[in-house]
Amino acid sequence: MGEWAEFLRAAEEAAREAGRMLRQGMTQRREISYKGAVDLVTNFDERAQEMIFGRLSAAFPHHGFLAEEGLRREKAGDFLWVIDPLDGTTNYAHRFPVFCISIALQFKERVVLGLVYDPMRDEIFSAVEAEGAHLNGQKIHVSRVDDLNRSLLATGFPYDVRESRVNNIIHFNNFLVRAQAIRRCGSAALDLCYVACGRFDGFWELKLKPWDVAAGALMVKEAGGRLSDFSGAEFSIFSAETLASNGLIHEAMITVLQAGKAGESAARNRS
Repeated sequence: MGEWAEFLRAAEEAAREAGRMLRQGMTQRREISYKGAVDLVTNFDERAQEMIFGRLSAAFPHHGFLAEEGLRREKAGDFLWVIDPLDGTTNYAHRFPVFCISIALQFKERVVLGLVYDPMRDEIFSAVEAEGAHLNGQKIHVSRVDDLNRSLLATGFPYDVRESRVNNIIHFNNFLVRAQAIRRCGSAALDLCYVACGRFDGFWELKLKPWDVAAGALMVKEAGGRLSDFSGAEFSIFSAETLASNGLIHEAMITVLQAGKAGESAARNRS
């Protein structure tokens, strides 16, 4: 693990501490507020963020931080932690046990470390640049399914699905009749990890944020998968489009997504 071992160890300790609190909180009363029509936040998101930030900022006082619940601390050097303290908040608010903590570290604008912790299953996904991806210490690899018709895919819908015409519905409908099946689990970070370990063959989604994808995207890359936007162009954690796959079905997924974008454009022109 070399030069990144100290950082990965600190990230795991922070994630496990926050994960214990979130797991215990599943049976406790929670306070819910809304950032949009369907975009919510709980007091447990905020508590988890405080715990993670507190531990990591104490260990690395000169690092920058970017996290979902309004945390922005400018970096004094080359390091930036990108954190989602509770990915799957809607699930958590409804006590649906599919959620995780996502922590990534950027060095000179490059994601070099990613860690995703599922506290309900006690699964730790980790990846270090050029060193592969692991699940609970065991190396993982993307699936070898090479036919979209036999692929299990995952996706999600943006929080402005009620207001925006760019809402993933047309892509969902198109893939529904092309793939073996589609799952919508409610946690992009876990979806990406599941692509990395072969549980899913591909994943696509719109309008994700850096904290949603930074750790999971590195996981896919280090597990031998492929990432891009919907046209096949280079992926960025700041991209509006995220496409991840085992690589073998990537071009087929791009074809479906491009047909959907053409359909969206035609519909807008008609209206």
